[in-house]
Amino acid sequence: MPRFFVTKEQITPEGITIFGEDAKHIGKVLRAKCGEEIIVCDGAGMDYQCEITAVGETVETKILSSRSSQSEPAVEVTLFQGLPKGEKMELILQKCVELGIHTIVPVATEFSIVKLDKKEEKKIQRWQKIAEAAAKQSGRGRIPSVERVMNWKEALSAASQLDGVMIPYEKEQERGLRSFLQDFRGKRTMGIFIGPEGGFSEQEIVTAQQAGIVPVTLGKRILRTETAGMTALAIALYELEEGK
Repeated sequence: MPRFFVTKEQITPEGITIFGEDAKHIGKVLRAKCGEEIIVCDGAGMDYQCEITAVGETVETKILSSRSSQSEPAVEVTLFQGLPKGEKMELILQKCVELGIHTIVPVATEFSIVKLDKKEEKKIQRWQKIAEAAAKQSGRGRIPSVERVMNWKEALSAASQLDGVMIPYEKEQERGLRSFLQDFRGKRTMGIFIGPEGGFSEQEIVTAQQAGIVPVTLGKRILRTETAGMTALAIALYELEEGK
């Protein structure tokens, strides 16, 4: 069943009004008719099953039922992603949203080659649209937030607000991801730091550890930046939820 996101202001006891690009998509692409049903989400974890009552510049719907989204993980994971080259960030966003990420924070690290500068606002807007499209496609109950680009100090400060944070590091030999997850059980907010193509500098690892962030190994093979985050995320959510 088609799924669309709205703001809470668009929801009333009488029904939900959909406008903009989503209304055009419903009317011109899906060619939906009155009486057909769609799923409308408030972006905060509530799903509404609705019947279309009018199709035009706006789409009017009647609420048939509502329930908390069944697709949202109980653990809220924030990905602190070192800025990668090219269009890798778009792939990372898309796949991590599909897997269940809560928030994505682009991070300018010591070895980041990309400098967004004046393009940052447009990039963030594009990344947010990619996150929204992936959320719709994968049946999410909320749209993960793509935050502004943070420097290393800002990222560490943001991470300090979470219940537990790990940083996959190729030189870590002892503590594995499973060990970190065993210590994390029972907590709710997690952070994952992933470096850009050049990885993290030794000084960044030192300051991360000083901030309470735990270095872990993801195994014997070194993963690309676009692979590491989604791998750590998938394993973490499986072990903490589906793997119970």
